[in-house]
Order: sequence, then structure tokens, then C-alpha cells
Amino acid sequence: MKALRLQAFLARAGVASRRKAEDLIREGRVRVNGKVAVLGQKVGPEDLVEVDGKRVELPQKRLVLALHKPKGYTTTRHDPHARRTVFDLLPKIPGLHPVGRLDRDSEGLLLLTNDGDLTHRLTHPRFGVRKVYRVWTEGGTLPKEVCRRLLLGVDLEDGPARALACRPAPGGAVLVLAEGRKREVRRMLQRVGYPVRRLLRLQVGPIRLGDLPPGKWRRLSEREVKALLRLVGLE
Repeated sequence: MKALRLQAFLARAGVASRRKAEDLIREGRVRVNGKVAVLGQKVGPEDLVEVDGKRVELPQKRLVLALHKPKGYTTTRHDPHARRTVFDLLPKIPGLHPVGRLDRDSEGLLLLTNDGDLTHRLTHPRFGVRKVYRVWTEGGTLPKEVCRRLLLGVDLEDGPARALACRPAPGGAVLVLAEGRKREVRRMLQRVGYPVRRLLRLQVGPIRLGDLPPGKWRRLSEREVKALLRLVGLE
């Protein structure tokens, strides 16, 4: 391994995103070879890196999993208010963390990885990774004029939001978005008067949910991982 900036090292190790890793360094919670680390310093394979006294090492191999998240599970590792989390469905793998979120009431494709750099790029709006959602609404099938409104954009409390594609489907619609703001799809449809009854994520970038049963996971193939890396410029 060549020398890496410390925040990049922590991100690649799955400790946190680069931005959050920078916060950890600023807070004095990171040590390199026993000394409090400074932002921007570089580390190599011979260095001992610790966060809150625990040693951090790079994973031996990049791992990406696809999970069919069922309704009722939270997308977090530790939540004192959650009865069930997605990690109850997964093997114990050091550094494994979700790529973005699906709220507790939503279902479908959730990617997880031990590579913080990959997570950062897949979730950052700058990279515009597309997600496909199938929604069923209380108002039934979305009229075409409502789809057109979503394509033009609607105002939410945290700024405007718009769909990249919208197609009416029985009982609701199929939507494509490139952002991942909290409950964004639900809030957009609420805004146009079609509250969501069920939300199922079908695709993230080139990765499809397919026929993966609810509660089950699979390891992405080498070809699928390469497609993700190529998508966000990490190839």
C-alpha cells in the first residue's frame, strides 16, 4: 500500500466517510504511532493507526453486498430505539456499513461495503448515482401530469427536489432519482398529494435487486463491483 492521507485511510478502512474522518482527526480521537494525528498527514503500511484507542486496519479485500431490506428494519448498526436493524440479517464483517439509507418502512435494494471511499462516491450528489424506486400510493396510479410535475421539481423544506424519470405504474409509479436525501421520495409524493403506502428500491447504479428474496443478501460479483467503481471513477 502506498502512503495515504489519514482521512482517506480511515474512509477506506470503513471507519467513516472522509468528511467524518476529518472531524475525528480534529477532535483528537485519532493517533498515529501513539501520537495525536493532524489533518492531512500521511500513513503507510508500517504505521499504527488508532481511533479511540482501537487499532484500524485496511480490509484485505474490498467487499460489496446486496441486501433485500425488508420493512421494519432500520439501516444502522446501533440504534437504542430500534428493535431490528439490517445487521441482524448479515454476517459479522469488520468495517461493513450501509451505502446510504432506506428508512425503516421502506424495502428493497441496500448496498453495504467495507470501502469508505466507494460509499462516499456512491452517496455524494456530485456523482449523481441513479436509484430506481417502485412506489404504491394512497392516490393510486400517478397521472401523467403529476409525473410531469415531479420531473419539473417540487419545493421541499430542505430545497427543491426533482425526479430524473417518472412512469405511471399500477397503484403508483416508477421513479428515478439521483439524490439520497432523508425520506426524499416520500416527501416529494406527499407534496404532490400522493402519500406513499409502499416503497421498494429496485436499483442503485448498475446493480439491480432482481429476484433476491426479502431478508436475504448476496455478494456482488467481480464484474458488478468493477461496474460500480467505473461509475464513480474509482476503477
